[in-house]
Amino acid sequence: MTLPTIRTVGVIGTGVIGSSWTALFLARGLKVIVTDPAPGADGKLRDYLLNHWPTIPNAKVTQDEYLNNFRFVKAIDTYLGDLDLIQENGPERLDFKRRLFAHLDANTPEHVLIASSSSGLPSSEFVTECEKNPARILVGHPFNPPHLVPLVEVVPHQGTGDAYVTAAIEFYRSLGKDPVLVKKETPGFIANRLQAAVCAEAYSLVSRGVVSAEDLDKTVTSGLGLRWALTGPIMTNTLGGGGNFNHVMDHLGPALKTWLYDMRRHEFDVDSQDVDVLKQKVNEWTSRVNLKEIEESRDKLLVGLIKSKTEGSI
Repeated sequence: MTLPTIRTVGVIGTGVIGSSWTALFLARGLKVIVTDPAPGADGKLRDYLLNHWPTIPNAKVTQDEYLNNFRFVKAIDTYLGDLDLIQENGPERLDFKRRLFAHLDANTPEHVLIASSSSGLPSSEFVTECEKNPARILVGHPFNPPHLVPLVEVVPHQGTGDAYVTAAIEFYRSLGKDPVLVKKETPGFIANRLQAAVCAEAYSLVSRGVVSAEDLDKTVTSGLGLRWALTGPIMTNTLGGGGNFNHVMDHLGPALKTWLYDMRRHEFDVDSQDVDVLKQKVNEWTSRVNLKEIEESRDKLLVGLIKSKTEGSI
């Protein structure tokens, strides 16, 4: 089955993720229908689009086209027949998503691909009331901010049709994204699970006084993060083993066993006083820095890094 070319996208929810998706869709020349019931959401979205226009890489339209090719509507139902794809960015609440997706499934043409930006809820849990065509529903989970970070996790449920999975991957790739297919639904998907594992150990090390919050972050940004931005942990270890992953596992296996044992012994407990200690140590550092400047500097450097990777210069 060949699905129609995606030219008009519906965006539901204009929080940080929804606004960033909207910016990317518009910069790639797509028409966007946007809705969000929050008071003042229209004005906030317009401000976001204007403020972030300079940071969007490889825009295919002029700024004027970018700012004027969307319509903000109070209710999207009237426009559901005009859409080729819906990107949902609502609350991470199962009851909300079940109602919303049942409504969208019942009121859109069967070919319309419906994707959720859900960061942890698998679509199998919120398609339970969809009767028309749940095969076109899946998760398209971005990493924040979507208009900059290339990763999208495409997570189908068992009943998602192959044609829709392929269409989603090709669509995100056409936006300049770098989609990965999550073959089996798992809580938190892939990126957030990896992030949670690293953060849990980071929180443990900081709360126990092994390292300061600032130096913990420096350990990542000046070491691990630099390598992982270019080669992920699997390839990094393969290269570290002289091109032989088996060598790494055989060589570091005994040490890894010891480290993992100690990590489990000092596992960070989110229900203990460890959290209060961690908050204090982190706030002591972040209260001394200009967070807005850090965010702006991060986004500027991120654009350059992504551009260099795309052009193959690194």
